[in-house]
Amino acid sequence: MTTIVLHNGPIYILDPAQPVAQALAIRGERILAVGDEATVRAAAGNRIEVIDLRGRAVIPGLTDAHVHIVLHGLARQQVRLTGCADFMAALDQIAAAAQRLPPGAWLRGNGWDHTLWGGRWPSRADLDRVCPDRPAMLSRKDGHSLWVNSRALELAGITAATPDPDGGQIQRDEHGEPTGILFETAMELVRAIVPPPTRAERLAALRLAINEALSYGLTSLHVPPATNPADGPDTLIDLQALRADGDLTIRVLAHIAGAHLDHAIGLGLRSGLGDDWLRIGGLKLFADGSLGSESAHMLAPYEGRDHTGIAVIPPAEMKEIVTRANAHGISVVVHAIGDAANRSVLDAIAAARPTAIHLALPNRIEHAQILDPHDIPRFAELGVIASMQPIHCTADMAVADRLWGKRCATSYAWRSLLDAGATLAFGSDAPVETLDPWAGIHAAVTRQTTDGAPAGGWYPEQRLALSEALAAYCTGPAAAEAATDRKGRLSPGMLADLAVLNGDPFQIPAERLHTLRAELTMVGGKIMFERR
Repeated sequence: MTTIVLHNGPIYILDPAQPVAQALAIRGERILAVGDEATVRAAAGNRIEVIDLRGRAVIPGLTDAHVHIVLHGLARQQVRLTGCADFMAALDQIAAAAQRLPPGAWLRGNGWDHTLWGGRWPSRADLDRVCPDRPAMLSRKDGHSLWVNSRALELAGITAATPDPDGGQIQRDEHGEPTGILFETAMELVRAIVPPPTRAERLAALRLAINEALSYGLTSLHVPPATNPADGPDTLIDLQALRADGDLTIRVLAHIAGAHLDHAIGLGLRSGLGDDWLRIGGLKLFADGSLGSESAHMLAPYEGRDHTGIAVIPPAEMKEIVTRANAHGISVVVHAIGDAANRSVLDAIAAARPTAIHLALPNRIEHAQILDPHDIPRFAELGVIASMQPIHCTADMAVADRLWGKRCATSYAWRSLLDAGATLAFGSDAPVETLDPWAGIHAAVTRQTTDGAPAGGWYPEQRLALSEALAAYCTGPAAAEAATDRKGRLSPGMLADLAVLNGDPFQIPAERLHTLRAELTMVGGKIMFERR
């Protein structure tokens, strides 16, 4: 068997005992040796293939610990309003897209952010002006609000008499009529009647998104179902199809939709089932909504508001579900953004401990965007992974200041959590934000936008060192999938998942971290991406 030897560039191992090496040898799927060049070549033997790094840096393959990978691929084919700060320009994009569609087809879009439009919520009347003759639905950037036109409301049978569903809300005007904005579970009233993408369309989107991920140096993904429960089984089917065809080029931990807990228990399914390419994760639950949609569940009202958001799953029900899942060997993966939602999940995990059987994977909270100071040490005490997305901090800090005020001191509290002993696992939440992990690493280290705002960083005491941010994309996610014995570091015996970068993250200024890309990405010792 030929051994691959990488040399002539810094190799960052992410092992405190041996932080950097001169060369690395790969045999089969695993790392054979790492160290100085003489030692590595001696271990490699005579049958070698040499990769000259030409001074380029090598890091362990990165993991995106929270990405809706199929939806990201599909979103690239819809009307994309991400970052569009001009409402009239957004309407122009929608009108142009509507004209390209065949008669009767749904117009679909995503990425809009009403806070960029002066905080004014768009309405069905706005959509009707540019898309009157076909149903239209556009998901807000956070995926927790839906903007629809009158035709979509008509097809869904939503009127002034339609009650709000449990865990959701239909926005209404002063006369009680639906405005065209649907929150949380109310979105399913429309989504249920939209023709789903075909299997071929989903697979094409998945391949497109995986190739993009590899181009950044990502080698593993943790994929939770989105708010639509059907996304869980559909995505698992897609991933299994790629795996069966030998086309799965990235490792995946796939979580289960909360709606399917009974099915999982009935099958005897437990978290951790699978292999190093495709494994079953935990049960994805939603404790609340989002900051931008003002549906994140808070302990005290939003600044200047008289409401505290939405508890999508009330605390008593959350305890019941978590206890039942953990008692059957199924970990939980709970979306919680507001401080009340995070407390509810932590309380539920604590209550489940007496009856929980051995869990192959740890419980985790997704997002954990704002925490009451008393709850920060509970992550480590309860062994709960803090699965967070640094890019949310810099994308949402202006909205957080406006809606959370001084409570922001413990929002996106990476330093506080890490110092309290918690394990951080970082991701993107794409398509909500960019899939690019280097944007997240830049945010974690600087707490600034890429143009340097605000000066000195937003609540800079919560910043991380570069080594800590990289660990949150490497060893932290490995801990979240109980794989620290084979992933997250470039040590002998570990899986040969790595990225060769176009620059050295430890040598360039922090403000340029977001410019890094992979020149070459290996998964299991095979080149899965190479920039030409």
